Amino acid sequence: MSGEHPEPAPPAPDPSPPVPEPAPPAPEPPVADAAVAEPPVAPPAVAAEQIVVRKSPEPPPEQQEISEDEGRITASEAIAPSRGITPPAPGAAAELPSTRRAKVISFANQKGGVAKTTSTLNLAVAFSESGHKVLCIDLDPQGNLTMSQGIDPDRVEKSMFDVLVHHIPLREAIQEREIDIAVASIDLAGAEIAMSTQIGRERSLEKAIKEVEDDYDFICIDTPPSLGLLTINALTASDKVIVPVQCEYLSMRGLLQLQNTLEMIKENLNPRVRIEGILPTMLDSRTVHAKEAVGILEENFGDLVFETRIKKAIKFAEAPVRGASVLKYDPKSNAAGYYRDLAQEVLENG
Repeated sequence: MSGEHPEPAPPAPDPSPPVPEPAPPAPEPPVADAAVAEPPVAPPAVAAEQIVVRKSPEPPPEQQEISEDEGRITASEAIAPSRGITPPAPGAAAELPSTRRAKVISFANQKGGVAKTTSTLNLAVAFSESGHKVLCIDLDPQGNLTMSQGIDPDRVEKSMFDVLVHHIPLREAIQEREIDIAVASIDLAGAEIAMSTQIGRERSLEKAIKEVEDDYDFICIDTPPSLGLLTINALTASDKVIVPVQCEYLSMRGLLQLQNTLEMIKENLNPRVRIEGILPTMLDSRTVHAKEAVGILEENFGDLVFETRIKKAIKFAEAPVRGASVLKYDPKSNAAGYYRDLAQEVLENG
């Protein structure tokens, strides 16, 4: 009819097919072994490389042994000369030859129990037997050299402490026994502290020796088992150093520190001092270890090792109880013969 609005036509149906709703997931079948059902997730690339490195083939047994010892030093390397120190040949001329009559020899090794005192006394007595005038100086606060000549360090009136600290004449500390001996007392233990403020403290012993250096052919100094001020005084005053070394690894190891100290002494205080020789002591020739120790010494120091060997003997322990050297206590013993041989070797080397 005219004047009436026609009703709107209904919307045309959507031509695209309806989207069905997703069906619920079907249940997974039961799995007997989870490891099969879930394969391992591959690790990151870096981790994979690390795994490959860690699973490298095992080295042969002989290579495993080498790797276990990697970084360890051998016994020979442990005592080899260090800091480029070349052991001087025996008999080599000193840089500044001394014009004094006495040859001053220190017996030094900071390792204790290596027969320093035994060697100092018995070599000195062996020198005396061959007609030389000898003085021993006990620079060890333990006073073992003093006691080995039957003198009580606790009862001496004047000792090396008074010589070094109070500057009394050396003669006042000397007592006559088998040889002359400048005695020690327990006070010597405090000498390094008392000397610490003194000017020229490293040369205190050298100055004291000057007054008697023309009275003796040999002055033998027993040093403490350390590389402190007392030992430095001894090395500064000496022409030569004899190093007693027990034929065991740890004792030989002490050679390194002594070498380095001696080199500093030569550079700064006493250019003429040198090692006279290395003395194997307390040798038990029945043991393989002792033979190996001597071999290591000879390999590293050559002719600097004395041909004389001081073998173990009960006489060395018995003699000090009698206040005597082994040469006096049992002059015909093998123990006495060792030091007579050593004296002859030192005298032949000049």
